[in-house]
Amino acid sequence: MKYLCQNKPLVVIRGAGDLASGVAYRLTKCGLDVLMTEISRPLVVRRTVSFAEAVYEGSVNVEGVEACLAESVEHALDLLKKNILPVLIDPEALVLKQLSPIAVVDARIAKRNLGTTINDAPLVIGLGPGFYAGEDVHAAIETCRGHRLGRVIYSGGAIPDTGSPGAIDGHTWGRLLSAPVEGTMLPCRSIGELVEEGDVVAHVDTAPVKASISGTIRGMLKEGVRVPKGTKIGDIDPRKDAEYDTISDKALAVGGGVLEVVFHFLAALEEKDKN
Repeated sequence: MKYLCQNKPLVVIRGAGDLASGVAYRLTKCGLDVLMTEISRPLVVRRTVSFAEAVYEGSVNVEGVEACLAESVEHALDLLKKNILPVLIDPEALVLKQLSPIAVVDARIAKRNLGTTINDAPLVIGLGPGFYAGEDVHAAIETCRGHRLGRVIYSGGAIPDTGSPGAIDGHTWGRLLSAPVEGTMLPCRSIGELVEEGDVVAHVDTAPVKASISGTIRGMLKEGVRVPKGTKIGDIDPRKDAEYDTISDKALAVGGGVLEVVFHFLAALEEKDKN
């Protein structure tokens, strides 16, 4: 049975990073109620365009959509009534049993299925590799950059993880910043700043993290977050016209794919009700 808040279908999105936020933005703009779940210390790099930032700051506004940290399911429902997107700390997504949403989107981008099943909701969608449409989800969305980005998959899975970041202006691994040791994240440069190759942009404990390329810092983990060695802690965009405070083309494309699936499903339900 679908849950309705203010006569609008409810969609729960697991994860609130930049791709998940692109999905939430598109669904919200099209009039659906969206609730996002997160862990207590999200390792989100693109914080200026991620609703996960509400976990740390209490609230965040991404391109005109306001999100707030919800203290409980009841608080989340109150926020929805005020047209505010709730972000609930709920790693196990227990809210699914409490609210029975019409759709669930696994947007944690783990490159593997962390436990999502096709029975979690009437409509279950998985982003990227690790999900198989018709088996553990009803539909998967392609997240690999290229011609198929954002396409809906109703049978089979997305392109397997290549193990390498997508190229931007020819740069792959060089545009990423990684923790050289296990420790506490201590940025010394901010999102939006221009940096040169070789600049120290952060420390993990006392170990310096240097930029491998020149460009704009597009993302950086929150100060004080504890990270394992090798964790992605930042992202440098080499493009001259790099944007860091708007939702990416990739996130919007993936969001468009989810939007297609959700409204196709709702249309089918409406047609079924007529008959």
